[in-house]
Formats: sequence, structure tokens, C-alpha cells
Amino acid sequence: MMGTCVVLILLAWNVVRFWSVPVAVAMSVVAAVIPPVAVIVGNWGAMRDSELPTGRDR
Repeated sequence: MMGTCVVLILLAWNVVRFWSVPVAVAMSVVAAVIPPVAVIVGNWGAMRDSELPTGRDR
């Protein structure tokens, strides 16, 4: 995932910006959104399997 982000940023600002700055900005936005989405998806199972605190631990 991180490799995809790096490639998107490099392509956006070293190649694509010569043809279309809005597309380069859009590629950068996609690259910025990938890491948080990856964290949410990666932790989805952990959140589902964990138990909520009940307050009875005292």
C-alpha cells in the first residue's frame, strides 16, 4: 500500500502535472487517503472481536 502511495505521488508531480494539474492533485488526494483506509481495514477484525468494557472490573 505504501508503495502505491509513493508511486502515485511521484507520477503525479513528475509526469502528470505537465499535462493536467487537477489530475495530479486528484492523484495526490488518493495517495493521501490510502494509508488511513488501510489502517481502518487492517483493524476491522480486531475491533469486531474485542469486547466492550462493562465497568465491572473494579
